[in-house]
Amino acid sequence: MEIELFPHNRTAYEAAMDMIAKYGKAAVIHPTGTGKSMIAFQLALKHPNDKICWLAPSEYIYQTQVRSLADAVPGFEPQMLSHVLFMTYAKLMMHENELEDLEADWIICDEFHRAGSREWGRSVRKLLELHPDAGVLGLSATNVRYLDNHRDMAEELFDGKIASEISLGEAIAGQILPAPTYVVSMYGYQQKLQDLKRRIQASGNPKMQFENEKLLEQLKRALEKSKGLDQVFEKHMPDFHGKYLVFCAGKEHLEEMMQKCREWLYLVDKEPHFYRVVYGDLESSRNYEAFLEDNSAHLKLLFSIDMLNEGVHVKDVDGVILFRPTVSPILYQQQIGRALEAGKQKTPVIFDIVNNFESLCSIDSIRSEANEAFSAGLNQEYEKLRFEDSFRIIDEVLDCRSIFAEIKKNLLAGWEYYFQEAKAYYTEHGNLKIKGNYVTSEGLALGAWLITQRRVYAGKISGTLTKEQVSLLNGIGMDWSSGLKQSFERGYEALAKYYEKYGSSDVKASYVTKDGYPLGRWIGNIRRKNKGECGRALTAEQKKRLDELEMIWDKSEYQWEKNFAAAKTYYETYGNLKVPRQYITEDGFALGVWLDNQRAVYEGRKPQAVPLTEKKIRRLESVGMDWVRGNDKQWKERYCSAERYYKTYGNLKIPVTYVTEDGLLLGRWVGRQREKYKKHALSREQKELLLKIGFEGDMNQYGR
Repeated sequence: MEIELFPHNRTAYEAAMDMIAKYGKAAVIHPTGTGKSMIAFQLALKHPNDKICWLAPSEYIYQTQVRSLADAVPGFEPQMLSHVLFMTYAKLMMHENELEDLEADWIICDEFHRAGSREWGRSVRKLLELHPDAGVLGLSATNVRYLDNHRDMAEELFDGKIASEISLGEAIAGQILPAPTYVVSMYGYQQKLQDLKRRIQASGNPKMQFENEKLLEQLKRALEKSKGLDQVFEKHMPDFHGKYLVFCAGKEHLEEMMQKCREWLYLVDKEPHFYRVVYGDLESSRNYEAFLEDNSAHLKLLFSIDMLNEGVHVKDVDGVILFRPTVSPILYQQQIGRALEAGKQKTPVIFDIVNNFESLCSIDSIRSEANEAFSAGLNQEYEKLRFEDSFRIIDEVLDCRSIFAEIKKNLLAGWEYYFQEAKAYYTEHGNLKIKGNYVTSEGLALGAWLITQRRVYAGKISGTLTKEQVSLLNGIGMDWSSGLKQSFERGYEALAKYYEKYGSSDVKASYVTKDGYPLGRWIGNIRRKNKGECGRALTAEQKKRLDELEMIWDKSEYQWEKNFAAAKTYYETYGNLKVPRQYITEDGFALGVWLDNQRAVYEGRKPQAVPLTEKKIRRLESVGMDWVRGNDKQWKERYCSAERYYKTYGNLKIPVTYVTEDGLLLGRWVGRQREKYKKHALSREQKELLLKIGFEGDMNQYGR
């Protein structure tokens, strides 16, 4: 079976097959909505006798793509893909030991930029190494991981072998995707005005500060005069009964936007239908289907968190509403792409409703891509005019943008002021190793400014660094690595010195080096990072370096092994593990207490403790562990005497002076049990055993 591909996808498919035949791998980088998944399905359908391993971030994405294939290709049946083994990247990671058994002829990496994840990436690389003869096809809307130091996954996974690459701007300019109407507006700007005010006050240039404060006042007045979102939606929603995707930042943000949208959309529809899809929510699939099937005469909005960004294309959508400010071009273009679809006739509308001044300039990147496409083609002027006419940008905050641009320009001039201070520091100290809280004698927050430069450079926050500025900073010893990396090196150096001195990495949590570095606390943080509990995970190289210093990754496990070694030494010395509770080893370890604690954990008397594994139980038993505590054993011996008395006399009315033949003061013992009973000091098991032999806890002791 063969799919009738769009011309741009047919060209990409042929180029990819030629490249795979020559190099074994090829990447296709096309924007959302261009139907690039059909390229992979074409490969699968044209190779029905080959084993194909298809990888994607979620099964939801793949199943949706299969449904789209069924809608687009007459005669297609799902069993035609029976030779395709689908696996999520997460599942691949869970089955690393079985990858060689796949015997794949082809490997398809959908959304291959996601393979840049530390764990997923390791599994993908292992799969590729185990199948060197398999043809590898990668699909993604972008190859760059902007929030991961701009890593280029086309270079890392495909050695730069890109069979076809089309930007979103090119796709719109080339009429592959429909040119949308793009509406720019804002909401909730008060906090952003305050943030901007703080940036202006921290500029350090009094003259420029005065100028920017005047502009800030103009910006405030312009925003107050701009139209409210109720009017913006009423004016620019072409279909009052249409379907729109709404992108939010998190659950709280989604709840807030759903509530506000009822107010903002009141002039469009007094009773809009709202649906939601949230990653990990079991109701999401049902809500998604209900949204698709809703053909009522009402406005339909599907609110989304971390879904619909990639791989899934929703049919018959009239537009998207962007409430989620993002510094990631990947996410931004994926969200826009939800409204764009190859072959679509009607004009979609994109509402870019942000509460972030920097995000107001996002659309400029798409215009720039389109202009680059025109400059490389024929009939440039005609095509550009047609594009400008069809790709309408309606800027409801145009005046605000121009004022903000002027403030931003002035703040960039302030960059030079900070740079000169950084240069002066470098001249004096020979480096830029400045703490984040460092402030110059004139009150300039130089440390915070350097951190900001690193974050802008890494793409973690919005902002601009020119090549010239980067070059200037490099000239004075700028270290572009994050504070996290610098922090690691400082801690590693301290641990290496400790290891060299003591021959161990067993550092107490409270340990501080002579120069005041909290090494114990740093190691605790490293352990949490290794478990994925805080911050960015350790790199494979960092973990390897720490292993060379015999890093103790799990302190509790290490301590248990150390304590077990003490128990084993006692057993080898005395031939048993009958250790008195008060016993302490020569090096000060309370072995008796530890063994009692192990018994308590074994019996479940310490529910908050981690249960003993079968392996630990067997190891303790191998050195003579008796799980019955000394006190428990003694109690049961006394109980057996009381049981014999009961069987002989039919009661427990024992005189206080009664002594057994073997010298046990049984009368006194039973009396103590009554006292313990009144004080609730007996265990449930002890109470049940005593009651079986006529014990009466509330009676006065017989004979008193």
